[in-house]
Parts: sequence; structure tokens; C-alpha cells
Amino acid sequence: MPELARFFGIIIAMYYNDHSPPQFHAKYEADQAVIRIETGEVIEGFLSSRALRLVESGDCFIRTSW
Repeated sequence: MPELARFFGIIIAMYYNDHSPPQFHAKYEADQAVIRIETGEVIEGFLSSRALRLVESGDCFIRTSW
């Protein structure tokens, strides 16, 4: 799994052969979520509210570089 970023214990990754819509995966401790790049919506899984806020703050970087 190719990592895009790692911060505060959160791992952000993308798979090259993922299906649509464009998405990234976020892992924090035992929690995992799949997040849509265009909207920041959690498509699948769960992240704690703290981890989700941190991912959302870095999400703008992923969207602009996509």
C-alpha cells in the first residue's frame, strides 16, 4: 500500500487499482476509513472524530494535488 502521508499516527494511502470514485484510505490505530477525494465524505469505515478532523485538515492538500 503506497503511503502518501503519515502524521500524528494517521496513515494516508492510495491504491493504484482502486475503483471509482477517486478515494484515499486513512488508518488510525484500529480505525480505518475510505474517503472520497472530491468531497471529503467518508465512503466506508470509521475514524474517531479527532482523527477525522486531522485528516480533513490535510485533505485540502490531497485534493489540490490530485
